[in-house]
Amino acid sequence: MLPPATTCWIITDGKAGDEGQCLGVAEALGLSPELRRVAPRAPWAWLAPWGPVDPREAPGREGGPLAGPLPDIAIASGRRAVPALAAVKRASGGRTFTVFLKDPRTGRGAADFIWVPAHDRLRGPNVLATVTSPHRITAERIAAARAKPDPRLADLPRPRVALLLGGDSRGHRFSGEDIVRLTAQIAALAQTGAGLMATASRRTPGALREGVKSIVRSKGGFFWDGEGDNPYVAMLGLADAVVATADSTNMVGEACATGRPVLVFEPSERRPGSASRVSGQIVALKALGAVRSFQGRLESYAYPALDSTPEIASAIASAFARHRSTPA
Repeated sequence: MLPPATTCWIITDGKAGDEGQCLGVAEALGLSPELRRVAPRAPWAWLAPWGPVDPREAPGREGGPLAGPLPDIAIASGRRAVPALAAVKRASGGRTFTVFLKDPRTGRGAADFIWVPAHDRLRGPNVLATVTSPHRITAERIAAARAKPDPRLADLPRPRVALLLGGDSRGHRFSGEDIVRLTAQIAALAQTGAGLMATASRRTPGALREGVKSIVRSKGGFFWDGEGDNPYVAMLGLADAVVATADSTNMVGEACATGRPVLVFEPSERRPGSASRVSGQIVALKALGAVRSFQGRLESYAYPALDSTPEIASAIASAFARHRSTPA
C-alpha cells in the first residue's frame, strides 16, 4: 500500500496488545517496521501522556530507544508512548508522519492521524473511529490456518469451538460467581460433544484457568498451556464458533474477523469508565449481528467477517500522501 522503502517505527512500552495493534496496521501498509520500546523513568513516567519525554530516551540519544535516523512514519500506542511520539515529530522538523492508536488523552494534536474505537468520544478531522480494533488476524492467515490445520487441532470433532479466556482488567473483574457461572456454562457446552480448543491469558484467574483446563482435557479437547507454538490463529481459523470473555476488545474484535458466531461472556463486575467503553463495543457488535451473549450453548448465525485494519491502513496511507505533498 506504501512504497517498500518507507521507513517505519513502532513505539510502545512493550505491552503485547498495543504492539500487536501497531504491527497489524504497519503490515497492512506493506511496511517492515522497527520496534522501539520506551521505558521512561520517574518522574517522566508519572507525567505521561502530558509530560516531556525522558531525556534518556530523547530522539538521537545514543543507546536510547529512539536513536538513529528518524522514520518516515511512526506508529505509537499506549500512554507512555505519547511523549516519545511528540518528541520524534519535533526532532524530525515535522517530516515524520505520526500515528497514534487509541485516545492519547491529550487531544487531537497528539499525532497527525489518530485511530480510536467507535465507543470512545474523541473525534476530529484527523481521527478515524471504527467498531473493531486493528490487529494481525488477516483473512489470508485465517484461510491458511483452515487450509493446513494445526495437527494438534485437526482431529478434534466438529463443531470446533475456540475458548478465548481473558481475566481481570481495568474494565472488568471476575467475581467468584462469574468463575462458577462461566465454568458451568463451558461444562454444559462440553457435554454436547463439541471439540473444544482453549487458551488463557496471564490475567485469567487461576480457578477459572484450572476449571476450564480440567473440563477441556477430560473431553479430549486442547488446552494450550504455553508449550509449543501459540495456536491462537490456528484456533480461530478452525473454529466453527468462538466463545470469548468480554474484557478484551482486541480478542473479541479478532474473533469477529473469522465470520463465525462469537458468543461473549460478560463478567458481572464492571468498573466505571473503562467498563462502559468495553460494553459499548459489545453493544455495537451485537447490533451488527456479529456477537451474541454466551448462555452455555452454541448458536448458528452468519454475518460478514469484520476487520477494520484495511480501512485504517487505507486512511493512514491517504493522510500520509497528503502530508508528503504539502510544502514544508
